[in-house]
Amino acid sequence: MNPFILAAIGGVLIGLSAVLLMALSGRIAGISGIVAGLLPPQSAPDRSWRLAFIAGLLLAPALLRVMTGDDGIGPPVVATPVLAVAGFLVGLGTVLGGGCTSGHGICGIARLSPRSLVAVAVFLAAALITVFIARHVV
Repeated sequence: MNPFILAAIGGVLIGLSAVLLMALSGRIAGISGIVAGLLPPQSAPDRSWRLAFIAGLLLAPALLRVMTGDDGIGPPVVATPVLAVAGFLVGLGTVLGGGCTSGHGICGIARLSPRSLVAVAVFLAAALITVFIARHVV
């Protein structure tokens, strides 16, 4: 299937899940906030939906592989230590930024949150600078 069609379907499903989560529970579909609610010392009493949400994220590639023969992810292109450092930096960034790209970019912009608009602008600027440095400087 055309990758653009798959991306559009994925975007619709992400938007639908964010709208349903907000409409049915009043919660924002920001992954960092969902995961933070599962971790001590602030473990939330609403663990079941948080665990189901994370399980869906983890099981979706497996389901896609069963259905299409490809999970759409591909192998890592860097060594495991680099992935670990990158993961740590992303986690640190979500704490410093008051949320993650999914929370700010999907839910925050949909609510016209000024904080989210600024956060997404910073995310995009950082991504553009990173790609420029990676492709043209290094």
